[in-house]
Amino acid sequence: MDDHIIIIGAGHGGVQAAASLREEGYEGRLTLVSGDPELPYHKPPLSKAFLKAIDAEPQILRAQAFYDTNRIELQKGVRVADIDPAGQTLRLEEGGQLVWTGLLLATGAEPRRLSVPGADLSGVFYLRDCADARNLRDAFSRANSVVVIGGGFIGLEVAATAAMAGKGVTVVEAADRILGRAVSQPVAAHMHAYHEGLGVTIFTGTDVERLDGTEGTVRSVITKDGQILPADMVLVGIGAKPNIALAEAAGLVCDNGIRVDASCRTSARNIHGIGDCVSFPHVASGRVLRLESVQNATDQARIAAKSMLGKPAVHDAVAWFWSDQGERKLQMAGLPFDVDREIIAGDAESGAFGVYLYAGDRLVAVETVNRPGEHMMARRMLAAGFSPTAEAVLEGPAALKSAMLAGGR
Repeated sequence: MDDHIIIIGAGHGGVQAAASLREEGYEGRLTLVSGDPELPYHKPPLSKAFLKAIDAEPQILRAQAFYDTNRIELQKGVRVADIDPAGQTLRLEEGGQLVWTGLLLATGAEPRRLSVPGADLSGVFYLRDCADARNLRDAFSRANSVVVIGGGFIGLEVAATAAMAGKGVTVVEAADRILGRAVSQPVAAHMHAYHEGLGVTIFTGTDVERLDGTEGTVRSVITKDGQILPADMVLVGIGAKPNIALAEAAGLVCDNGIRVDASCRTSARNIHGIGDCVSFPHVASGRVLRLESVQNATDQARIAAKSMLGKPAVHDAVAWFWSDQGERKLQMAGLPFDVDREIIAGDAESGAFGVYLYAGDRLVAVETVNRPGEHMMARRMLAAGFSPTAEAVLEGPAALKSAMLAGGR
């Protein structure tokens, strides 16, 4: 059988894996199967700049020439019906079968759906891909009252964009604070105040009872405590779930995603997995977890490419994330497990500060707002296993850099 590696999914991870396979010296046939009809593109801008410009096009990850030059067969708008691990084949929904010697699952995640009466009304949106973003943008241009259900990154990015465009915006969050699963309380409190300063109304600890509409189109969101929130459009951002249907049907082990090891190998021979769709052993925290981030997907793509070619590779990169909300750039490095102490560097009132999170004496995560240089330093400290003293943190970046050098890092 001739060598043929197939990658299912052409997001950031899938495209990076294709590039890395060629960089690592793979010369066989290479196919990238994408259910999206677009040339693969950056997804983060879809909740921000893309919404504001009616003629904006998606920012492509790589030009068509990249795929041509690197002999990558990009199949756009094509979906896989099922996988046969034993026969090393896959069947396409449109018909036809492909034989592979190596398979990489980069199927991503999809938005969790709202399950209340009225959730199926026109004017209710989710944001996963460019088609979603185009539909949202069309409604966005005509809407005056926007309700965002969910106070996570996607919801707040859209809320800030809408508020800065002059829309009336309300955010409804079931938890007792926004960004509850993403950042520390000081950063969440700062972002709450920032959004309110943009004119966004935020309800926390509030559940949605139903959505009401006329002639099949949403007109209001009704909360369980009886509030009626006018809505020309509703964005739902209540989390995501991994796309594991193909893997489950093929008999692969799944647990909060497709289970992979530190080299991105699944439970099936010659099948690897990366990105939002997989759960993996996270070295720094000692936990098995799933991360939804561009960084994690691209880091794992590089590891998977090596592993698929029989080269030793282990995924142990420092996790990092970002979210641009209006004029605030949130950047997170590390994962805040077992935190029992936090140190705030800088003044939150100024709009630029950092929060250093410790488990005992060990630095496990750093969150920064509008301090990109400090974020980069945090990533270096975490990668080196360096935990600065409170004094060094409070003295600022120069003291942190000196402390790292003095520690031989």
